[in-house]
Amino acid sequence: MAEKHSSKGIMWAVIIVAVVLIAILYPLTVKKSTSAADAASSDGDQAEVRIQPVARFQMTKAEAPAADGAPKDGPTVYNSVCGACHNTGAAGAPKLDAKAEWAPRVATGKEALYASVINGKNAMPPKGGATNLSDDEIKGAVDYILGKVQ
Repeated sequence: MAEKHSSKGIMWAVIIVAVVLIAILYPLTVKKSTSAADAASSDGDQAEVRIQPVARFQMTKAEAPAADGAPKDGPTVYNSVCGACHNTGAAGAPKLDAKAEWAPRVATGKEALYASVINGKNAMPPKGGATNLSDDEIKGAVDYILGKVQ
């Protein structure tokens, strides 16, 4: 009978040690909610959190550099604003050195070109994205381009 009591005592000792270890280790292993996704999921809208983009990106056109309040001439406006697309052909913009691409545009006349640039056309935003430019500065840039492509 002595053996029966010793194995029963060992069993209870093991159970007590296991319970104590679980009571100590469990709080250390529970994940604490500190992330924004976890905090938002507590609101109940988990789907909104899962479909959020990783980053947000907004592309804007750089403004033409200021020239101390003085009006900018055509080459300056072209090089600071228009050349970004018309030197590379970005977004279907006709390149400055491609006279064949400019021929149908030149045929519409200066006034139509002025209106297209000032109001925007296709992928080109109004005033090429530099809304701080005056209409006269835009016309100077158009005249500069026409001088190069004719």
